[in-house]
Amino acid sequence: MTDRTGIFAGSDPFEIARRWLAEAEKTEPNDPNAIALATVDAEGMPDVRMVLLKEIEAAAFVFYTNYESTKAREIEATGKAAFVMHWKSLRRQIRVRGTVEREDGPKADAYFASRALKSRLGAWASRQSRPLKSRAALMAEVARISARFGTNPPRPPFWGGYRIIPTEIEFWADGAFRLHDRFRWTRSTAEAPWEIARLSP
Repeated sequence: MTDRTGIFAGSDPFEIARRWLAEAEKTEPNDPNAIALATVDAEGMPDVRMVLLKEIEAAAFVFYTNYESTKAREIEATGKAAFVMHWKSLRRQIRVRGTVEREDGPKADAYFASRALKSRLGAWASRQSRPLKSRAALMAEVARISARFGTNPPRPPFWGGYRIIPTEIEFWADGAFRLHDRFRWTRSTAEAPWEIARLSP
């Protein structure tokens, strides 16, 4: 694309995404790595929630969660997900759709170990997405887990990462008079070459 210059320039969409995120880290006051993650349930009803993107790999986007949560159950059922990152300060967004695989090995262990102790204890204590009798009950479970594991809790077997391997990435930037710039990268499989198209606003 001869007109894909400036912030859209580059032959690697993951590098463009990393560059945009690095810029957002300088301007967004809270959680520049927040994404709105979309999944669907068994009836095809869509669901969306905010999670934190933890890494943009060479060919995938990685986040972590409880494998027993609603989002995880929906991902496991379909093997697909989508998300959008939006930075109001930059007036930009990135949309991603693709297939999903677990990150359930040493990398997940290392990330879990890097988290604050209270976050690690909380991961053990929370039965994410399921009914909770009271906050007091949750805090009592945190205390029980603290007594069990002390200051070095291992990664729970029900907690780990997901890697979204995109077949579509769209980069969007605000334009004057709502004449926005949009470039969509698509491929049929994770191994196929990217095709790039400019889209109307």
